[in-house]
Amino acid sequence: MPELEPICVYIDPDCPTIQVGALGVSAGFPSPAGDDLEDEIDPIGWVVRRPGSTFWYRAEGDCLADAGILDGDLIAFDRSGKKRLGRVMLFVVDGAFTAKILNKRGGQYWLDPANAKGGFKSIPYREDIDCHGVLAGVVRRCGIE
Repeated sequence: MPELEPICVYIDPDCPTIQVGALGVSAGFPSPAGDDLEDEIDPIGWVVRRPGSTFWYRAEGDCLADAGILDGDLIAFDRSGKKRLGRVMLFVVDGAFTAKILNKRGGQYWLDPANAKGGFKSIPYREDIDCHGVLAGVVRRCGIE
């Protein structure tokens, strides 16, 4: 299980916001284009609701691909987030960080991967496993060339 280390995210104080289109963009069938722009937003501020308790990591591996987290993504975890079944959370297992989904089966709690391709194992929850936060958001840089 790879170790995760917090990373620094630089926010340009002169330009922390971006323009957001007022209309949603269809991810299925095309929708009419619009020229209207919504208010500016700070994309990192939109993900980070509690800066003092949110930490960023870089994902390594694809065990959460079906949850929308891919190798190389920046993932933010909020230590004050509510721990609930079915949420992606950051755990410390045997001294190493791992991101998994907390589930319950047969009266036992499990830290589960989310990748239908398989090859990733669930981890039974134990008393010595610590939860270090709830997933607050994912940032991915896509190829543009």
